[in-house]
Parts: sequence; structure tokens; C-alpha cells
Amino acid sequence: MKKVSQIFLVTGIIALIVLLIGIIMQQPGLYKPAAISAAVCMAIGLGAIPALKGYQYTAWIIAAVVAGMLYPASFTNWGSIDLRNKWLMLVIIQLVMFGMGIQMKLEDFTAVSKTGKGVAIGLLCHFSVMPLMGFLLTRIFHFEPEIAAGIILIGSTSSGLASNVMVYLARANLVLSVVVTAMATMAAPFFTPLLMKLLAGTLVEVKVIHMMMEIIKIVIVPIGAALLHDFLKGASPRGVRVVSLLFIIAACWLAALPLGWWNYLATHITAQSLLQSLEIFGFLLGAIVAGVLYHLLAKTFTKLDTIMPYCSMFGIIYFTTVTTAAGHENLLRTGWLLFICSVIHNAAGFFFGYWLGRLFRLDKNSARTVAFEVGLQNAGMASGIAASMGKLGTLGLPAAVFSPWMNIAGSILANYWRRRPVNDDKATIENSVSGVKQEVDGVKELTS
Repeated sequence: MKKVSQIFLVTGIIALIVLLIGIIMQQPGLYKPAAISAAVCMAIGLGAIPALKGYQYTAWIIAAVVAGMLYPASFTNWGSIDLRNKWLMLVIIQLVMFGMGIQMKLEDFTAVSKTGKGVAIGLLCHFSVMPLMGFLLTRIFHFEPEIAAGIILIGSTSSGLASNVMVYLARANLVLSVVVTAMATMAAPFFTPLLMKLLAGTLVEVKVIHMMMEIIKIVIVPIGAALLHDFLKGASPRGVRVVSLLFIIAACWLAALPLGWWNYLATHITAQSLLQSLEIFGFLLGAIVAGVLYHLLAKTFTKLDTIMPYCSMFGIIYFTTVTTAAGHENLLRTGWLLFICSVIHNAAGFFFGYWLGRLFRLDKNSARTVAFEVGLQNAGMASGIAASMGKLGTLGLPAAVFSPWMNIAGSILANYWRRRPVNDDKATIENSVSGVKQEVDGVKELTS
């Protein structure tokens, strides 16, 4: 495998040379394919360099941005298929979240009692620092309203599972990281719409209830299916019977929908809110069906859980490519400014996350953990919300720009702190790593 990576690395270097020649000669037919070849080959070739192997996922994101920028028409429509279609986007973002949810455990939520103070501080900092910082940046840099709202949006989402990887690499408090990520994800359907209404309500129309419903579809449903799979791994016979009964009910309900059941409900129910609630109910039943079917499949294919992070990675790369292509013109005008915003936003998250943690008397390793939980946002969730609102090329654009930098900056900070361990908290580090190391092994694939 290393030899293959070395071959791609050499090919990437050659492609870079061709790229430079094409730019000097001003030949788009030469430098455009050379740029994509260089980006893809370097993304694979970094595996040959141990010090840079951890940046492979980020390199793939950069390759996606390059492809979307150079060939925007190719990544908005494939023939008659609209790659920005709302339902296609919903399915892919649910796949991303399901792949992330596979790395979560039900016991993550039970650990709240052990890390209560740290979790409270982490959540408070996460849902205050980043939304407010995003709002401040929109006041300093005068973006178009929907792009400005997108900056606030990515600041208002939950932390992503990449934060767990960075905490693991930094040898900080991994138990706290996993619990904060889990709790922030569950809280997102409530906090994200409210923060958007409060901070971005004048920039873009925000329907709080509608956005809550969309986030439940995007986040809670797929993660719920993943947690059901985790529950079935050690379920008692009684628990299996209960889930089996729920599965039968859910399957019957979902099977009846295309046979006229939904049309009947839509005709006889006049209250729109009740109809929306039934729609969410249907998605939750879908989570039961998906969780059970996946569990049965995972029992047959035992390595399926380790493959799912790659599916999440593919989904995020898809979102990044399509978002970049859809927002091609906006990126040409504001791309560098958005990048500067991403650097400031991310750095503010790390800085205030750490020092607020210390201010509230957390130990140094817990404060480092809070820094990652605050500074690293769930770009996939932001893209999914933007797609559900039909504004992928504007509202979703900051997520496409912020995502690569968050991974780069997070990796740099993690490696910096890894080389400077907190000796006083050595026991805490060892307990954190041994307690949840297995949960992060799959997530590590997202950044390798």
C-alpha cells in the first residue's frame, strides 16, 4: 500500500509541474485537468509520508473544492439528475450522520454524571462563543446576507466527531470530549434554530419550527438508528422482542405510505403542524427500520462498522464538491475573505474554549478538550441545513470553506499539545484514553 501511495505522490508532483506550465502558458485545457490530477494524487500520496498521513482527509476536501471550482457545471447536474436535489442531499447527509453515529455509544450519555461540570461548561462555551463570533465577523466583513447567515449557521451547529479525534491525538480528556459531542448533537435541534433566529433573522428567513424538524431529520434520525444498532449488540431477549415489535409496526406504517396512507392523512388533516409532526414520526419509524436492518447486516458483515466512517467521508466530500460548484461565482468574489473568516473563527474557538475552561477551574486537559469542542464545528450539519433550505450555494458556502481549515488547524494544535503533555494529569489522560479508545478508532479514519 505504501508503494502505491509513493507512486501517486510522484504522479502528483509531476501534475503540479504541468499545472505551473499550464498557468504560465495560460492554457486552461492544460492546467485545469492538471490541477485536479495533482489534488487527487497528492491526497492519496500523502499516505507515503508518515508526518502528513493525518492530513489525507483534508487533502480530499481540498481536491473536492478544486474540482467544484474548475468544473462547476459537471458537479451541479449529471444529465437529468440535479445533484443539489433536496431529497438526494437529505439521504447523503443522513448517511454522513449515520456513519458518525456508529462511533457513538449509549453509554456516552450515561457518563454525564462523571463529567457534569465539564459538559456544562463545554456546552455553554460551544453555543455562545462560536455563534457570537460568527455574528461579529458578519459585522466586520460585509458579506451578502445569505453568506453572512451561513457564517452564523456554522457557528451555531454542534461539534463534530472530528473533535474526538483531535482530543485523542492531543491526549486530553477523551471521556469529556465524547460526552460533550453527544450532548451538543442532541441539543442542536433546539439551540441551532433559536440562535439562527436571534442572530441571523434579519439576514435570511428563519422558520424555527421548520428548522427544528429538518435538524431532527438530518441528525437525530440517523444517529438514533445508529444508537439502536448499539443497543441491539447487548440487548436482553426482552429488549429484542420489544424492538422487533416496533420494527413490525414501523415497517407496516412506512409500507402503507406509498400505497395511499400519506395522501389520506394529508387530505383529512388540516392542521399543518400536526402533519409536520406525523412526517417526523414517519422519519423516526424509519430510524427503527434502518437501525434493525443495519444491525442484521452488520452481524453478517462484521467489518461493516469500520467501513461506515469512509461513507461519512464520501458524503462530506460530495457536499463540499456540490456546494463549491453551486457557489462558484460567490467563491470567486468572496473566497479569500471567507478563508480569513474561517481562520479567525476557528482560532477564537480554540482560544476562548481553553481560557474559559480554565476560568471555570477545569484542569488543563479538560480545558484543552473544551477548546476542541468549541473550535471544531459540524460542517456536514450546516451543509445539510443549507440544502434543506434550498440555499446550498450561499448559506452552505461558509461550511465548504471552513471545513478544510478546521481539520488542518485542529491537527496542528493536537500535535502541538501532544508534544506538551500535562504531567500533573497523567492519570486522567490514561483513564480517558483507555475508557473510550475503541470508540475513536473508527472515527480516526475520517482524518486519515
